[in-house]
Amino acid sequence: MMNRVLLVGRLTKDPELRYTPGGAAVATFTLAVNRAFTNQQGEREADFINCVVWRKPAENVANYLKKGSLAGVDGRLQTRNYEGQDGKRVYVTEVVAESVQFLESRGNNNEQRGSFNPQSQPSGFGYGDQAQNSPFGSSNKQGANRNDDPFANVGQPIDISDDDLPF
Repeated sequence: MMNRVLLVGRLTKDPELRYTPGGAAVATFTLAVNRAFTNQQGEREADFINCVVWRKPAENVANYLKKGSLAGVDGRLQTRNYEGQDGKRVYVTEVVAESVQFLESRGNNNEQRGSFNPQSQPSGFGYGDQAQNSPFGSSNKQGANRNDDPFANVGQPIDISDDDLPF
């Protein structure tokens, strides 16, 4: 059996840190993860995925990540249920993170804290003009420069035709 989840996205709000009665730290947060394609209106949609991390990594997440922070999560998918206050069974599916990577410097994080936009995920995470973003060169007539920055177009709109979609 295999149960593995890898995500890269931005936090939708500051992480919530709590402690169990036994003293174990647990942090919960939600990641907005852009889909690799646009909808029929040409807009990029995002999935909002609940994540949980335990012990020392939970304290690190609570101390260093804020709303809008770019983070990578490696973990497993878990479903649990409990009885709600109204007596009905509540089912929850979440990612239990084994590792959380902080993917931008703290200075970049402060600039984005007040203006979270789930549409602002960098290219280079599965979309963009492959010829332009390729580390192996570009398709321009002047020849490829191996020192070109493959992430130079981060934040700019990209043009994708229906022929480029995998379905």
